[in-house]
Order: sequence, then C-alpha cells, then structure tokens
Amino acid sequence: MKVQKAYRYELKPNNVQKTLLAKHAGVARFAYNWGLARRREEYQCTGKSSNAIEQHRLLNALKKTEFPWMYEVSKCAPQEALRDLDRAYQNFFRKLKNGEKPGFPKFKKKGIHDSFRLTGLFKIYPSHIQLPRLGKIKTKENTAKFKWKILSAAVCRIADRWFVSLSVDCEVVEPKEIKKEVVGIDRGLEKFACVSDDSTFYAPKPLKKLLKKLQRLSRSQSRKVKRSSNRRKSAIKLAKLHYRISNIRKDFIHKLTTQLAKTKQVLCVESLNTKGMMQNRHLARSISDVAWGEFVRQLEYKCLWYGSHLVKAPVKFPSTKMCSRCGHINPALLLSQRTFQCEDCLMECDRDINAAKNLERYALITVSSTGIDACGEAVQQGSSVKQEENAVYPGGING
Repeated sequence: MKVQKAYRYELKPNNVQKTLLAKHAGVARFAYNWGLARRREEYQCTGKSSNAIEQHRLLNALKKTEFPWMYEVSKCAPQEALRDLDRAYQNFFRKLKNGEKPGFPKFKKKGIHDSFRLTGLFKIYPSHIQLPRLGKIKTKENTAKFKWKILSAAVCRIADRWFVSLSVDCEVVEPKEIKKEVVGIDRGLEKFACVSDDSTFYAPKPLKKLLKKLQRLSRSQSRKVKRSSNRRKSAIKLAKLHYRISNIRKDFIHKLTTQLAKTKQVLCVESLNTKGMMQNRHLARSISDVAWGEFVRQLEYKCLWYGSHLVKAPVKFPSTKMCSRCGHINPALLLSQRTFQCEDCLMECDRDINAAKNLERYALITVSSTGIDACGEAVQQGSSVKQEENAVYPGGING
C-alpha cells in the first residue's frame, strides 16, 4: 500500500546558509505578494484573473530588468509560491461554493511563517541534506535511515530555527486487521479523552501551565522599542516559548492517537462544533489548549496506516444526555453535573464514561450497517464512516 508521508528534520546551517535560507523565504514571500497584487488588479479591471503558470512566465520575463536579485536563489522558490497562491484561490472558491466561511488570500508579512518549497535533485547523507542552490546543510538528527525518493522539500523557520520537511511516497506493508474491541471516545476539557473501556487520558495543558511566563514575556516584548535589537531578541524568546507549548501538546496527541489506532479496531468520536464553542470567551482558551481538531485529524490518517476504522457521530447525536443502559434522554442535564443520573432506570455513572459508552453503541450500529464486522472483518480499511440519517439508536431514538 502506498501512502504519502513527510519526514521533518531540524537543520543546523552556518551563517552563510542562514542568510541564503532567509533570501529564499524572502523571494517566496515577494512572489506570493506580487502575484496576489496582480490578481487583484486584473480582477478589478477585467473581472478575471490569471493562474500560476501565466504569472510565472511573466515573472521570469521581468527578472532580468526589474528583479535581478531573484537569481541569487533557486527558481523553485517563487514558482512554488505562485502555486501556493493558486491553491489558496481554489480553496477560497471551493469554500464559497460549499457555503462555508471562506478566507480570501492575504498578503504575507516578513518574519511571520517564513517558508519556501523546493523541487528537483535532493541527496541524503548520514548527517547532511543537500538541497538545490543551498548545498549540503547539516542536520541535528541522523538521517542515515532515510531511504525514500523525495518528491519535494518544504523549509520553514520556527522560533529562529530552520526545519526541512521531506515529502515522500512510501510503500508500506498492508496493515493487518485489528481484532480488538470497539470503543467510543468522549472528548472533554477536564478529562481529555474518556474511552468506553473505562480508561481515561488527561491532557498536559501546556498553555495553562506556562501562561504566566507567556504573559510576562509578552509584556516585556510590548515595552521594547520598535525595530530595536532588544525587541528582536525578545521576540525570539517569546517565539521559543510558543514553540515549546506547541511541542508538548503535539507530543501528547501523537502518542495517544498512535496507541488508540494500533490497539482498537473501531473508534467512534463525536463531531463537535469547535468553532462555535470557541465563541464562548470562558472556554476558548481551554479548548485551544487541548486541540480537539488535531486529535481527530491524526486519528483519521493513523487509522489508515494501522488498519483500524474511525466512525464520526453527528453533531446532534445526544451522547452526553442519553442513558447508555436504556436510551432515555435527559434534556435538563447541566454542564456542571458531572454524574449522569437516569430518571427512567435510575442508573448512575460518570458523565463522560456514559457518553463514551453511547458512542461505542453508535459505532456498533454504524459498522454493522456499512459492512464492517465488529469481530474483525471489514470492507474498507482506514475509512471514516457515518451513520445513515434514518438509523435507529438504542432505546428507540431516531437519528
């Protein structure tokens, strides 16, 4: 089975290479902003705009006279930047067509998400990576085990550190079908994930733990004189702390999703309106700190890798307010009530465990209706399946 993966390494460039990397990022940013400005002008004048191929031809014609400094970097940097702009326009019109909230392409700023992409000939050495026009650059990690053909390389700067992400097509062994239990996973803020097999996982919440330090560095940054050396040093300190918080969060989610995808046959999660919940200013910071969306995103592709299945319950599925024993719904259940008490069968259990068991039962109905046998047989591996609208839930609740 062929899957697309990306391997990321931190680079260890010298001062000359750092300057050249920054030039590549600057040219890519200039090409993106130049292409966006021309597209806006063309649309205002003619009602139409060009594409990436036409703009790349025009930019090549202007290089000798107007932009001779672009010859110092690889031709791939501006070319891939214009392709990124083309993709941004396609995403904008796709969301507009589907009725979603579109985000129109914006101009890029220096020092914010500095990145560029390269294609061409790449060579991997035990402790170096050779990139087009950049030469051999040291890596902080050993790359001797890397053995795949590189399709493209994306280089980015995070907290004044340079990283390269190598995109490859890997031939992996067809995953064996996991013959384990079906589980439901209820996500929360106090408990990050409650699984129907009574296991509970707590998120590290790095933003909450490092919030005071983050606020202190932010205040220090705001007091520095603009465009001064001290302000630049303070900005690097602040970026490093943000990067540390991000790494702690990603490490926890990667380990948890890998464990669940490897050991469970079918996993069921609820579809949450995260954007709507983020409008609540009392919950927005806590929701951002646990990264619910990233958790589901990683489960989707890891289930494909390891031979398990992911089921998504609809937003309106009453997993929290429904009794997992008899199916009775308690619409008056408040968020402050952490113990679920059924008014019909008088069952009492933890609110989150009850929701996870409801999701497990939902998954059992879904996999049986889509051809996946809960004992281990399946029609398609790694797929995300949804329940039909007219399905009947336990207890006679119609979906």
